[in-house]
Amino acid sequence: MESLVRELLVKMGEDPNRQGLVDTPQRVARSWKFLTKGYSESVDDIIKGAVFDAESCDMVIVRDIEFYSLCEHHLLPFYGKCHIGYLPNKKIIGVSKLARIVDVFARRLQLQERLSKQIGETIIEKIGARGVGIVIEAQHMCMTMRGVEKQHSKMVTSSMLGSFRKSAVTRNEFLNLIAQPSNF
Repeated sequence: MESLVRELLVKMGEDPNRQGLVDTPQRVARSWKFLTKGYSESVDDIIKGAVFDAESCDMVIVRDIEFYSLCEHHLLPFYGKCHIGYLPNKKIIGVSKLARIVDVFARRLQLQERLSKQIGETIIEKIGARGVGIVIEAQHMCMTMRGVEKQHSKMVTSSMLGSFRKSAVTRNEFLNLIAQPSNF
């Protein structure tokens, strides 16, 4: 990867041997490995048995999970918040594991639409939830830094699976709860 970065610098008209750029290929390689670490991570390893029996069948919501990702079309960042809701089916998952599932898929070259779906499908697969709702709000640097340059635009995607898809009541409960202002 370092040699590719060095070559890229040359193609841009830069001198990779000048003082400010001498270590850039190594720094960029480390940075890209971190930004795309989701390819080398396993959801099962992340969950590590943090699935628990539960009597409750009430909706569980974790909102405002911050994430950073890279658009697969331009290799530019997009970032925002992910809101997750699910209806347990005798199993719940450790709350921090939901945030880690978001990161596993966000730390890949990604489309926001796919990211929403991957998170939801993974939760259903791993805990057998009766339904999952995912809403992601994000700003895309490919829209703000280049192209149309619309600084305050946000993309919102949702993935409603199981009972969240079938029941307007369930879906609306989730959407209303994530829309409430935070009290802290």
